[in-house]
Amino acid sequence: MSENVVHLYKDPDPEDTPPTPPTSLTVVADTPAVPLWVRSGRAIRRMATDERTTTAGRVIVRHSLYTFNGGRIVARRTWDGKTGARYERMLRAAEAAGNYEVAEEWEERLQRFRDARHRRRMDLLHSPVDVAKGVGVAAAMSVGTLVMLGVVMALNTKEFGDVITPLMATVDFIGLLIRIVQVVWGPAITLGPFLALLALWGVGRHQQAAPQWALPANVRSSEGEPITPSIVVKALRDLGIPALRNAIKEMGDVGASMLSPITIAGCGVEVDVTLPSGVTTVEVQQRRRKLAENLTRHEHEVFINIPPAARTVRLWVADSGALDEPIGPSPLATDETMTANYKTGKAPWGQDLRGDAALISLYQRHVLVTGLSNQGKTASLRALALWVALDRSVQFWIADLKGIGDWAMFDGIADVLIEGPTDEHVIQATEMVEDAVEEMNRRIEARRLDPDVVFPPLIVLVDEAQLAFMCPVKGEDKRPYGGSSSTSRYFMAVRKVHNQGRAVDVLMWQGTQDPTDQNLPKLVREGAHTRASLVLGTESQAEMALGAKAVNGGAAPHLLRQGLDKGTLVVASDGIDIPKGQSSITVRTHFIDDDPAKEIAARAKALRDGVTTLRVIERGEERDALADIAHVIGNVARLRTNEVLKRLHALDAAAYGDEWTNDRLKGLLEEHGEEPKKSHGVMVVHRDHVLRALANRGPDGSASASE
Repeated sequence: MSENVVHLYKDPDPEDTPPTPPTSLTVVADTPAVPLWVRSGRAIRRMATDERTTTAGRVIVRHSLYTFNGGRIVARRTWDGKTGARYERMLRAAEAAGNYEVAEEWEERLQRFRDARHRRRMDLLHSPVDVAKGVGVAAAMSVGTLVMLGVVMALNTKEFGDVITPLMATVDFIGLLIRIVQVVWGPAITLGPFLALLALWGVGRHQQAAPQWALPANVRSSEGEPITPSIVVKALRDLGIPALRNAIKEMGDVGASMLSPITIAGCGVEVDVTLPSGVTTVEVQQRRRKLAENLTRHEHEVFINIPPAARTVRLWVADSGALDEPIGPSPLATDETMTANYKTGKAPWGQDLRGDAALISLYQRHVLVTGLSNQGKTASLRALALWVALDRSVQFWIADLKGIGDWAMFDGIADVLIEGPTDEHVIQATEMVEDAVEEMNRRIEARRLDPDVVFPPLIVLVDEAQLAFMCPVKGEDKRPYGGSSSTSRYFMAVRKVHNQGRAVDVLMWQGTQDPTDQNLPKLVREGAHTRASLVLGTESQAEMALGAKAVNGGAAPHLLRQGLDKGTLVVASDGIDIPKGQSSITVRTHFIDDDPAKEIAARAKALRDGVTTLRVIERGEERDALADIAHVIGNVARLRTNEVLKRLHALDAAAYGDEWTNDRLKGLLEEHGEEPKKSHGVMVVHRDHVLRALANRGPDGSASASE
């Protein structure tokens, strides 16, 4: 169908404008109308799901339940105060927990309460008569007192009518009170119920007596809600332990009697739970994840330890997300004036879960730090070394078998610094530890001669020590460098340092990763006084790292999160303050990056007179036997020849082995114009003779021509 077009504007020049041809107008039929009931439903749904509607609904439900549940709370308190219900609940709870001594005590209290209540009820039988007598006596005495007061007034004023003046004044006052009550009574009757409801609402609001979804946004939380006794009891009830669930049900409303007071502990709370009879602490420990989820926490935010009290577990529950927050820089990096004292000081390693500074003593303690790769092992071990390096008396021998520069800043601090992952570097590290054994033996011998002698602390540090234990290379004597047998050179050297090094301040520090029986033998890991572990893969590895005692006591490095809990260590050591009754402590260590580490190392170098760091250990060099004899004699005027031989062997067992006898010693001295003499029938070597031989020998080390 076609129609003429109607213009909606005025043509400026209709004569000059060509006529527009007719156009066709297509009429499209309207879409079917949406039924009214559908549109109404959609509108109602939009209104019901609108944020303002839901907020208003929560407000109405919340405040209504505050009032209703507040009434329940007041009724329960009133009932408990008037009856023995409270005593009966506590009695049932003690019986369910198997604590029969406490149950007997509550039973005695209940009986005393019942006796006292019975006496009060019996007294009520006589109270009406007593009250009537009391009211009559009081009224008579009051009237008599007023009359006597009126007589006094009449005698004073000479007016007989004043005798009843006090009595009439009292009557008028009583009438005034009655009129006040008449005026107030109506509004009080009207407002009383509203005031009562307001009081009930206040009780309910204080107790947050409403469902979680109806609470305000700043209180409502689907995760990380505040830890309260009821929440802890409910979480324990739902652990899936039948004996525990049944005991809590029998306790009823007094299940919280199992709990100690909930106390704030750092970025979380701590509570002790006394388990009912028939429930073991191991059963609770094995359900750590379920307990954490029942408490609306992640598994890594709940720690379970075993305190000294029998049948008790100690729960530490972190504030939601608190453990993911950084702990701040190390004091070593922020305080340029900080120094260290190896003997009496403690290294600032990080923070414990309570937020307190975790300080650790390194004095005469062998150290082992282990964990999975790339979790902060080297950084945590290096932080300890950087602190103790600020004590100028401490010496370092370091082997970094990773060899990527993590320990490069110790060039100029360490006397020995080996860096590299090859078998040759492992051989050098092994020989370094063997040299430490010789140094240890020399110190032990010197200590035997002079118990008061003091040695500078020597820390022998091997990072990535698993490479040394796994090294397949054998030496010329066919002894393997790696392994864990009695012929393994690295293993035996570490064992010797562990056995006797502490007494003369020769200490072994090792860092290793992914521990197994092959790359971290049992005797070596158990020889460390301070054992620390980052995240590990299995519980068996946790036992290797920290020992079965620590793991059974709640240590769980295998439950840390790989990649998320970098630098978090579980530490078992007597050098760090561990809460009483626990066998380990979790420490979030400070991370010291390479640049701050270099600055701290520079401060340590400035405290020292200058150290020439040996990069490669030279082996098999020719020893100066005459100089060594003078060295082992020391300041002693003369020493028996067999004692000289013992000290030479302790100085270098390889150079002065079984082939060194009295005859060889005598021949060496005779070659230089001296020889052992007898003193009281025993062959001795005189110190002056040895020094004279050293002074008179030629530049090539041979005896002087004048001799």
